[in-house]
Amino acid sequence: MDIAALKTANPDHWMKATAIRALAMDAVQAANSGHPGMPMGMADVATVLFERHLKFDASAPNWADRDRFILSAGHGSMLIYALLYLTGYKQMTLEQIKNFRQWGAITAGHPEYGHVEGVETTTGPLGQGISNAVGFAMAEEKLRAEFGAKVVDHHTYVIAGDGCLMEGISHEAIGLAGHQKLGRLIVLWDNNDITIDGSVSLSDRTDQRARFAAAGWKVLACDGHDAADIDRALTEAKGSDQPVLIDCKTVIGFGSPAKAGTSGAHGSPLGDAEIATTKAIYGWEYGPFEIPADVLDAWRAIGARGATAHEEWKTRFEALSGTKQAEFTRRMAGEAPKKLESAIRAFKKQIAESAPKVATRKSSEMVLEVVNTVCPETIGGSADLTGSNNTKTAGLGVFNAEDRKGRYVYYGIREHGMAAAMNGLALHGGLKPYGGTFMCFTDYARGAMRLSSLMGVPVTYVMTHDSIGLGEDGPTHQPVEHLAMLRATPNVNVFRPCDTVETAEAWELALTAKRTPSVLALTRQGLPTYRTEHKVKNLTAQGAYVLADADGKRQAILMATGSEVEIAMEARGLLQAEGIGTRVVSFPCWELFEDQPEAYRRKVLPAGPVRVAVEAAIRFGWDRWLFGERGRREKSGFVGMHDFGASAPAPTLYKELGITAEAVAEKVKSLL
Repeated sequence: MDIAALKTANPDHWMKATAIRALAMDAVQAANSGHPGMPMGMADVATVLFERHLKFDASAPNWADRDRFILSAGHGSMLIYALLYLTGYKQMTLEQIKNFRQWGAITAGHPEYGHVEGVETTTGPLGQGISNAVGFAMAEEKLRAEFGAKVVDHHTYVIAGDGCLMEGISHEAIGLAGHQKLGRLIVLWDNNDITIDGSVSLSDRTDQRARFAAAGWKVLACDGHDAADIDRALTEAKGSDQPVLIDCKTVIGFGSPAKAGTSGAHGSPLGDAEIATTKAIYGWEYGPFEIPADVLDAWRAIGARGATAHEEWKTRFEALSGTKQAEFTRRMAGEAPKKLESAIRAFKKQIAESAPKVATRKSSEMVLEVVNTVCPETIGGSADLTGSNNTKTAGLGVFNAEDRKGRYVYYGIREHGMAAAMNGLALHGGLKPYGGTFMCFTDYARGAMRLSSLMGVPVTYVMTHDSIGLGEDGPTHQPVEHLAMLRATPNVNVFRPCDTVETAEAWELALTAKRTPSVLALTRQGLPTYRTEHKVKNLTAQGAYVLADADGKRQAILMATGSEVEIAMEARGLLQAEGIGTRVVSFPCWELFEDQPEAYRRKVLPAGPVRVAVEAAIRFGWDRWLFGERGRREKSGFVGMHDFGASAPAPTLYKELGITAEAVAEKVKSLL
């Protein structure tokens, strides 16, 4: 690569791009940790994108109609931090750049949503960013169809690397995007042919251009160090009615004489001597973190360029009716509609009176019939299990290339891609995504679900067939350890409702959550309604509550979730018949009970009685409630799973595996 020729051909561009490279080298060196090579290689592409194509206003990072820029190759985080600083984002100061990867700095090792404005999503686990971007692009299409192109009209740009394209989730994402014809999605592939281990050829020979084309993408290519060629490709990409991959051929660690084009530039500092040599080659005669005034001024002008477009957008937005303005503002703020609370309340009253016996997956569908009517922002879907997950309600329509107003997405057999796209839908703003699969396949969605929790994105996961109660499909489909795994994850509310009323309350909490995703673990088998006395209060919000108290002296407390509440209630009947006063505590959400005041927890779980927990899952985690919270180890027991399930009808499984009312009653008596 002839650097002298590049400098001569376009000196202004060269200096702006070199500012990114210099900041990346300096910050990684100061931290003695990081990935300088990718920002050095993609600096030209990023400069052209931000200068000539990206619609943004650095003074208003959260402008609703900004283009979204996603750095899927999150290890190259100094690229986005340098761009935010150079273009004038208020939060990204030079001091933050100098403290890259240090305690308390917003310049984390990988870009983290919520730490700094301008970072649209948390990236780092490769493949997540490009997959989130599919959701961002879907959200743009959906909201443009609803509110019109005068207020919603933007693109989603992604920089992705070889690692993003190797990860399996990328296959799910590009397939979904191609099928949906997301023409506002443009992926810039940093095709530098290097991974940490060395050349890509050590581990992969995929023809990525052919793969994307086969999935329905338009595929373009450019010299990733030629500003004019990059501009040409981006200009052509913006006219496409398909998602676009631009193959940007680059050199990792561009300009470094010892490390350019090698894995040595990937994941470690270049070293002071190599940085000095590289800067000399660049013609960059400035010290660490020093940006000359004329270059910084040029970048700040780029950051201010979008202010005019922003003001014009405000004028168009104000031309909308007051009602439409208020609705758009409410939805982008993530505020639940005022009608939701009263609609849930009326539904609970109706259920208390009719007391249906239905599977909680059906209960969820019944709630969604109400919710989807009063919440136009919900957008549902399923990973090819619509009829089993009960996630599609009347009148939603189908979101696809032909109907952007539809509110239901057929995600196909793409659990991980679905979860990542839902993160993008939620992060974009204006929509409340929910999606379903079998509870067992939280394993397949786990990477994106973890990021929902890490980012604090209120996505709702509808996970049906939540136990051995699904029956004949057998142990491959019967979740055993999944509740424990989800409960062990910080910042997620795991709901396992026992009837339709609790299901409605769980949905209300999920849809009003601001910073917490929700998992609804729902049954295949029918369950009776236990909440037959209507209460306005959302008891599920307390996490656990007394469903039935002891008659006479309280000697035992049974704790149960979901379908096992029925078993606990039957066991209570057996024990009470023998004069053993028994309380049943329904425990729909551990996390919310944990947040209750100690006085309330003591009221629900007082010291003294023996305690038995009943759940068709492994015991892991239950000990906190069995002999924590004033309980005693020698006076506590568990009735549930200790191994994987089996293939048989559900009643047979419960009997053969010993999860019965009789077993619970015997466990209590053995502890008295």
